[in-house]
Amino acid sequence: MENELKPFWRNFFDFNWKFGLFLILIICVPRFILVLRANETANYGYIGLIMTISAIAPFLFLNKSGRKQIGITKPKKYSWLIWSFLLGLAFSVLLYFFGDLLYKNTFENWYVYIGKSYNIPVEIKPNDKLIMFIIMAITGMIFSPIGEELFFRGIVHSSFEKSFGNIKASIIDSSAFALTHISHFGLVFINNEWKLFTIPTFIWVLSMFLASILFYLCRKKSDSILGAIICHSAFNLGMIYCIFYFLN
Repeated sequence: MENELKPFWRNFFDFNWKFGLFLILIICVPRFILVLRANETANYGYIGLIMTISAIAPFLFLNKSGRKQIGITKPKKYSWLIWSFLLGLAFSVLLYFFGDLLYKNTFENWYVYIGKSYNIPVEIKPNDKLIMFIIMAITGMIFSPIGEELFFRGIVHSSFEKSFGNIKASIIDSSAFALTHISHFGLVFINNEWKLFTIPTFIWVLSMFLASILFYLCRKKSDSILGAIICHSAFNLGMIYCIFYFLN
């Protein structure tokens, strides 16, 4: 049976659920802590480093065959790249309206809390706001979608898939993705103290789980990890637009 790992790593791992769990522990746990720390200090520099490490993980651990197996290949259905973009955008906008319906402009609204990290000036001029939005949108559409999709829907999913099959693997990688995002919203730092919004956190985690399933669907339908990356990029674009122009 062909081994997807590079020869060096075969001395330590098989490409199975144990390897997937190892990846989750060495990436997601430090990331969770660093994001919480960033929310407290407003220094998000290390988050980019974590995304970079997530993105290079498949190239560090997998050989060419392994990278192809996790979806680093040309799409077979290019029409699904368009669908991926539209679905990701729609999901993020629906999530905005749902949060606004339940929690309005309070910190229990996930987009309101996430938006405070953008530090958008209250009296910002329209042109300056547009420039700031474009910068944030470009950043948000590149770093986390590439890093997270190569990691969660790529190498982590495929390692669990090898042991448990597609459906269970998707549940596992989506759960890891969703729980990791509690550090982005749920366990919040407000007025110099930590709080846990129980019900909003549950809704947020469920939403991130469903978004993750959607990202994997786009990978599967396009037969390429690019489908997942584009869907995730569009989701981030929609979220950032809602924060800039619906909330502010």
